[in-house]
Amino acid sequence: FVAYYKTMMTRVFIADGKTEERSALRLLVLDLKMVIAGEASDWPETLAQAPVCNTDMLLIDWDLLPNSPTSALDELRRACPAALVIILISHLDARQQAALSSGADAFISKGETPDRVTEHLRSVAASVRT
Repeated sequence: FVAYYKTMMTRVFIADGKTEERSALRLLVLDLKMVIAGEASDWPETLAQAPVCNTDMLLIDWDLLPNSPTSALDELRRACPAALVIILISHLDARQQAALSSGADAFISKGETPDRVTEHLRSVAASVRT
């Protein structure tokens, strides 16, 4: 029950430059009974909106990050210190490790099936910091 309750109350911010990918993520998040705290289509909008949305989880497309992902994620962590950061990656390669070493809590491949993405989100939501 506690894990289900945490999932229901998890506030998620989605940042992706592609409208169709944001829409797909929104459906998955809502399917999990999580709350959409906000959305952004670029990095400046993400930095402006995410901190005021009182979010628990940030879903950030790798391609939105500026040239220095480490600095960008550090800045995001300062703005949203309690939120878990999940990086969305299009290709599984060295960027996967770079995302994690850049300060992400987890990563999800955009190539995953919706069921696998849902599993990942459920797993991360269960660990949302209280």
